[in-house]
Amino acid sequence: MAVADIVAPKLPGGDALPFPAVPSASIAGRTLQESTYAQRVIPPRLHDDAPNIVIVLIDDAGPGLPSTFGGEVTTVTMDRVCAEGVTYNRFHTTAMCSPTRASLLTGRNHHEIGNGQIAELANDWDGYAGKIPRSSATMAEVLRQYGYATSAFGKWHNTPAEETTAAGPFDNWPTGLGFEYFYGFLAGEASQYEPHLVRNTTVVAPPRTPEEGYHLSEDLADDAIGWLRRHKAFNADKPFFMYWASGCLHGPHHIMKEWADKYSGKFDDGWDTYRERVFARAKAKGWLPQDCELTERDETLASWDSIPEDEKPFQRRLMEVAAGYAEHVDVQVGRLIDELDALGYGDNTLFFYIWGDNGSSGEGQNGTIAELLAQNGIPTTVRQHIDALDELGGLDVLGSPLVDNQYHAAWAWAGSTPYKGMKLLASHLGGTRNPMAVKWPKKISPDAAPRENFLHCNDIVPTVYEILGIQPPRTVNGEPQIPLAGASFARTLIDRTADGGKKTQYFEIMGSRAIYHDGWMASARGPRLPWVPGQPEGIATWSPDNDTWELYHLDEDWSQARDLAAEHPDKLIQMREMFAIEAARNSVLPVGGGLWVPVYHPELRIAPPYREWDFSGDTVRMPEFCAPALGNKNNVVTIDAEFPANANGVLYALGAAAGGLTCYLDDGFLCYEYNLFILMRTKIRSAAKIPAGRSTITVETRYAEQRPAGPLDIAVRVGDETVASGRVPVSAPLLFTANDCLDIGRCLGSPVSRDYRERAPFPFEGRIHAVHVAYA
Repeated sequence: MAVADIVAPKLPGGDALPFPAVPSASIAGRTLQESTYAQRVIPPRLHDDAPNIVIVLIDDAGPGLPSTFGGEVTTVTMDRVCAEGVTYNRFHTTAMCSPTRASLLTGRNHHEIGNGQIAELANDWDGYAGKIPRSSATMAEVLRQYGYATSAFGKWHNTPAEETTAAGPFDNWPTGLGFEYFYGFLAGEASQYEPHLVRNTTVVAPPRTPEEGYHLSEDLADDAIGWLRRHKAFNADKPFFMYWASGCLHGPHHIMKEWADKYSGKFDDGWDTYRERVFARAKAKGWLPQDCELTERDETLASWDSIPEDEKPFQRRLMEVAAGYAEHVDVQVGRLIDELDALGYGDNTLFFYIWGDNGSSGEGQNGTIAELLAQNGIPTTVRQHIDALDELGGLDVLGSPLVDNQYHAAWAWAGSTPYKGMKLLASHLGGTRNPMAVKWPKKISPDAAPRENFLHCNDIVPTVYEILGIQPPRTVNGEPQIPLAGASFARTLIDRTADGGKKTQYFEIMGSRAIYHDGWMASARGPRLPWVPGQPEGIATWSPDNDTWELYHLDEDWSQARDLAAEHPDKLIQMREMFAIEAARNSVLPVGGGLWVPVYHPELRIAPPYREWDFSGDTVRMPEFCAPALGNKNNVVTIDAEFPANANGVLYALGAAAGGLTCYLDDGFLCYEYNLFILMRTKIRSAAKIPAGRSTITVETRYAEQRPAGPLDIAVRVGDETVASGRVPVSAPLLFTANDCLDIGRCLGSPVSRDYRERAPFPFEGRIHAVHVAYA
């Protein structure tokens, strides 16, 4: 097939979007009889038979997982896409969620569009502001203007956290950035069983409960299939763009037991041996070149042999659950492809299947049943997790709604075979190198050998534009556009020898950084390692000037196995200068700017600007980032309510089963629970029942010692009488959840307390007139 068969001629117009209105072709006279009517002709905005476009983006998944590329997670859908199309084994992401997604959807570098850090940890440096600017229109917005129907499903993670309530503003939600339809979640992660979901700009409940068989990955596939069918019925003459971005394999690792059980015993010999097996198979499959070397485990990362024998069953089961979770999402992608074929769309659909928005995640650190423990910096032992798990029902509970488990970081390292790094390390390919398969049966002939072009996620947009003949617009909705940073690889889809991508690309996440140029890469690991709990010693005074840089000739050293810094000092100087230029050009400065909030100023994390709130008795689904911080600030909650005799139900709840706090009535007794990530539950209960009638309930929370994670004193009053009190020995200094909410009068989403899980959402049987919250 010739290049002209895949690269369309440039379309006319489009320099400024939206296109100007087409004037009427009719001539109006004084009367109908004196008028001339002619149907206005809207010029075609696209070439005939423009393809549908689907981008599937898996989350937190490295190249050493899929069986397609030598791993041991069964991925029959990836097999299918590869067999019908072409693959790329040097495709790159940014090493982090929000940055990759912003770059992928706009075709720009993540810092130059303010996404150098995840949205929840944005700051005021230009490169880390957390909003996609209107000067960088998304591909969805441009394609919509050209006549595409656009939809997005799953994880978004590109809306400022403070803008995620049901009150908006909505201009930074998917529907404000070019997608006509959205179904999924706005945050960085969600429970797969009890997620906080949004349809367009409306908060919605999952269609089923976990007991009824609900799972988020399946729901996202169901909804996307429904959208495709509606499109076929109502919009069949328009091409479509679908962005399907599952939250899998991001924590929490949630999957039904039968899927995890498929992998029972498969990982018994541990992560070190797993890497050796995967490495050998990847070479045998031709995914890795024969001269590729298997890199060594970092000395700070535990070996399998160093794990105590009585902890190994826990570590094995965590990986079995993760594997079942990953296979399950690949099956859902297969359902999408089946539907495309059934509707007659398959042949003319350009389908991108990207395995990971970064490498596998080590944020589970030493293996956890409550993955937000790491983000809160609360030290724990593996034994604490196992003991808490035993109380819940043992290893079979892993993957269930009762826990938010995530595997040991060494499994993430194994999932990134053969590379040194993992998610959050922009310096090494394990954090940034992800497999990509592309099929388009009408145009692309299958080719089993992977392409080796050095590509980046910002290359997708210019590739699509070149295929469609779209010239990147200079202005969109009146906003001048910054140039695309990506470079098209369209020609490589049909000619493996063609040029594609670019010669230079920088990487940076939280001080971890690298620069690629013409076959070479210079890397500096930065101040922190994602698998090491807590903040590294000396990070508060860290300077990038003191980092050690490494140098690799990737054209001869596929996996960054041989550091040539000492042998080629002049080359390293040249590469470092090149990084400095790219950093200045793309608003990366200050280097490490993404650390500003989490390390230097945690008090500046995204939080509402208020000190007082007034809620009605039916206020629900207020995202935790936007809600009052009831678990880590001195505060007073005052509830004006009418209580029936022997009342039951939730007065308020913040958080989820894996961490949160709640105040509720149980057969007339007033109860309070502070659930510190499952491992520690502080429960307070009144000695007597609350009398029927209208009363004022006050819950006062004060630090016993004012320090992060310090103990809290809780006092619960009815009127002026203290009816219950207690001390929370350790508090959550950051937050309980990434996606759950504050609810008044019931506990939607994931139930905070196990004591009312079977009765959830456990609505209050009385009437709440008002709730007042004030910081003390």
